[in-house]
Amino acid sequence: MKKKLKKVNAAILIIGDEILSGRTQDKNVAFISEWLNSQCGISVQEVRVVQDNQKVIIKNVINLSRKYNYLFTTGGIGPTHDDMTSESISKAFKVKYEIHKKAYKILENYYGKSEFNDSRKKMAKLPRGSKLILNPSSAAPGYKIKNVFVLPGVPPILQSMIDNCKPLLLKGSKILSRTLNLFTVESKIAIDLERIQNKFEKNVKIGSYPFFRLGKVGVSVVIRSTNYRSLNKSYLELIKRIKLNKIKILSF
Repeated sequence: MKKKLKKVNAAILIIGDEILSGRTQDKNVAFISEWLNSQCGISVQEVRVVQDNQKVIIKNVINLSRKYNYLFTTGGIGPTHDDMTSESISKAFKVKYEIHKKAYKILENYYGKSEFNDSRKKMAKLPRGSKLILNPSSAAPGYKIKNVFVLPGVPPILQSMIDNCKPLLLKGSKILSRTLNLFTVESKIAIDLERIQNKFEKNVKIGSYPFFRLGKVGVSVVIRSTNYRSLNKSYLELIKRIKLNKIKILSF
């Protein structure tokens, strides 16, 4: 059983010219972040999007893997010439970029020997020492090396694989949250939110998010904490201040 740490963080590195050009809209950041928060108690602290450029990938992998407990990368592990993530990570960690025997066998069985061409064989080349993350959708595995998780960019495939990352992660304390939807604007609650945040600075994070929903303008106030008692106390403090200011609480 993996050891549980109180605070565990991560970064996400999105790799792909298609994201930067606007041709493809990223859907992976929200999914990975929510999964890490709710399933693993891991907080995503930074997200970067970089081009398909080996030097850029290497630089960011080194930087983010040193800065955070975990780094999740998406994109760039396919069979084409511009899929260079695995080779870049090999160079970042100064390990050999080579055929992974188990990955090779999985892909060979999936495609059949006659269809397992050189382009597809490229997907079996990984950094030495990689642990596979199995892919139930299209066979080509992701992998973990050191504290870096390497996943595909196609959202349905990534989503089908994500639970296979869980055994390889150290879990943090579950991040709890409570939300209040208010019929108001941010400027009317800003001072109260600042006071509550300062009062519970060590254990609580408070965010406010304007919305326009069902013809109503308002603000969603979200309180997050790994400490249930602090979460409840700050929530009750917020309710008290909202009632004093006669601000309407909305329910959806």
